[in-house]
Amino acid sequence: MMRPAMTRTSQLALRADLLDFTAAPHWGSPTMHGVRFRPDHWLLIDADGRIAGAEPAAQFTPGPDWQQQDHRGQLLLPGFIDTHVHAPQMDVIASWGASLLEWLETYTFPAEQRYADPALAAEGAARFLDALLAHGTTAAVVFPTVHRASAEALFEAATQRGMRLVTGKVLMDRHAPEGLRDDVAGAQADCEALIQRWHGRGRNACAVTVRFAVTSTPEQLAMAGALCQRYSGKGGVYMQTHVAENRDEVAWVARLFPEARSYLDVYHRAGLLHERAVLAHGIWLDAHDRALLRDTGAHIAHSPSSNLFLGSGLFDWPAAIDTGHGVSIATDVGGGTSLSMTRTLADAYKVQALRGTPLNAWVALHAATRGAAQALGLGHEIGSLEPGAMADLALWHWAQGPVAAHRDAVATGAAAGLAAQPLHARVFAWLTLADERNLAATYVAGRLMKGATGM
Repeated sequence: MMRPAMTRTSQLALRADLLDFTAAPHWGSPTMHGVRFRPDHWLLIDADGRIAGAEPAAQFTPGPDWQQQDHRGQLLLPGFIDTHVHAPQMDVIASWGASLLEWLETYTFPAEQRYADPALAAEGAARFLDALLAHGTTAAVVFPTVHRASAEALFEAATQRGMRLVTGKVLMDRHAPEGLRDDVAGAQADCEALIQRWHGRGRNACAVTVRFAVTSTPEQLAMAGALCQRYSGKGGVYMQTHVAENRDEVAWVARLFPEARSYLDVYHRAGLLHERAVLAHGIWLDAHDRALLRDTGAHIAHSPSSNLFLGSGLFDWPAAIDTGHGVSIATDVGGGTSLSMTRTLADAYKVQALRGTPLNAWVALHAATRGAAQALGLGHEIGSLEPGAMADLALWHWAQGPVAAHRDAVATGAAAGLAAQPLHARVFAWLTLADERNLAATYVAGRLMKGATGM
């Protein structure tokens, strides 16, 4: 199990190239709007694990009361935020040959049945969160299983690591195998027990977790909506689910809920759409649905790797921007093929390229950091290098391996000055070629969780 490499009581100063965002970047040809790049700066972290400020290394030297770590020439970002991922599906990642509904029956449900065992759930939660940290992800919105023990295990493991975590037991009372179905009364009792024990404790938050409309009866959806209403407001519970991922799924929902205008409307009628609602995928939505997301404050967790791997479809990101609803980025493991957010963002570029609307690196990175934090109502805490934010950080090598090293050298060489946006060219090359091998260190609240060689 990964443990912090040190228990830090002193102030910490990290020297590196700092990159984060002060506003949402513009779609299309990259500009520097909203981009904050501070090469060779000290990031100052107080003894409570919060960012105290940043100073240029050429003009500032931390005093003896600062523990100094010199990583000049490396890239320091806010830790990534994965807004939709399935902890137990690490068991079935990279499984062959299935569309969404076949995937659930063939791979997902059998894997999740095993998490009824609390010991296995605890082991799986530790492995999963350590894997997130090893990919530079410091916060996540996570699906466990229908078993309350699986959610408890995630909360326990996140508390040990000091991570920001949103999760809650999955609701499924129909169209699921024996051992993965609950009932309305029992599910409500489990959800309320989790909320009372974990919501707002440390950096944990509970989510009312509807698997998807197909696996919940109208009665269970109504109960879930009532829970959202009961525990609403600032700091209230989240809601997480799936919507409009696959055309066969959309057709099934239409047959089950003929009274609803659309798949998304099923959730709206149940009272599940609000400013702390996270809906994965959202591929097969229309203009009315997008306006409903905007008006309720709900947002889409775009899962490009999963959408490509399962052949689900191509998410229309520009339409979301034009409408004004939020978009964050998610790995959706195990439908997705990696917990690496850099690989996932590279796939997001491919999805938009297929739509004829290329994605720039700034929009992509913003959606995985500050944009995600703001969509979750956590912009004050995570997703940026602002003073007062938690020092949840990922330190990256600009290049690993001969191909990436050559490409980085070209991007930073004499010819780079001829590019319209030389920094974007370098960051885009890093984003496209990087994976977990580029990760030098991960920090949670200023504590080193994954150390670089020699640290």
